[in-house]
Amino acid sequence: MSQLQPAARRGVRTRHVIAAALAPALVALLLLVPADPAGAYPPDLPSKAAAQTELDGLTVQAEGASAPYDRDLFPHWITVDGCTTRETVLQRDGDDVEVGSDCYPTSGSWYSEYDGETRTAPADISIDHVVALAEAWHSGADGWTTARRQDFANDLTGPQLIAVTAEVNSSKSDKDPAEWVPPLASKRCAYAKMWIHTKARWDLTVDAAEKSALQPLLDTCSY
Repeated sequence: MSQLQPAARRGVRTRHVIAAALAPALVALLLLVPADPAGAYPPDLPSKAAAQTELDGLTVQAEGASAPYDRDLFPHWITVDGCTTRETVLQRDGDDVEVGSDCYPTSGSWYSEYDGETRTAPADISIDHVVALAEAWHSGADGWTTARRQDFANDLTGPQLIAVTAEVNSSKSDKDPAEWVPPLASKRCAYAKMWIHTKARWDLTVDAAEKSALQPLLDTCSY
């Protein structure tokens, strides 16, 4: 077996010394950098390009409805496989969620994508309809069957339901993006994608102010 020459041995020792000196500094740096808060967007979040195509294709029309809005027209939090839609979203969007035999969470934490707050009590969390039920009603859902409105109100396959703090959900209410955006600027890109994709998936219209507000939000997306 060949032996390392003196110069090579010195090079190896030098690299070991440098690595040993840098290791504590790297550990310290990792400790100083805060971990990103846990959290998750709903499924089927489109790319910027896909959302742009959908936004361009949405029908622009003034809001209206054939009858006054009533929340009961959208049966929601239905039970599927023993869990309500609300309980399902709480499990999906939370961290370390444990549930009882009735599917209701007994522990866990929830990071709210709209305002960056974390809650550990499920009672402090609301499940937001990204496109509010009233907004949907005035954007075409007034012509749907009750069964279709139920499907919309319990949509788990698209980015229409998300767990957020009760207070930020109350602040949003049934406003559209021309009237309300998430307090966290870093979340507005994803919010625009969720809104656009939901309207496109469900063939809902947008009014002129709403579409004008969505474009600059989407422009903030990098992908």
